[in-house]
Amino acid sequence: MLSDELLEILACPKCKGELDYDRENAKLICTACRLKYEIREDIPIMLIDEAETY
Repeated sequence: MLSDELLEILACPKCKGELDYDRENAKLICTACRLKYEIREDIPIMLIDEAETY
């Protein structure tokens, strides 16, 4: 689980916008870019090439 402090400073690497935290699916979601960034072992994978589109 990511800390609140970390969530406050994380931003989408593509648009620099805010991210929503989907705790159930372990994803950070950028609604502006329509990308989902996976969280593996409590580490956000903030690579645009590895993000899922939705």
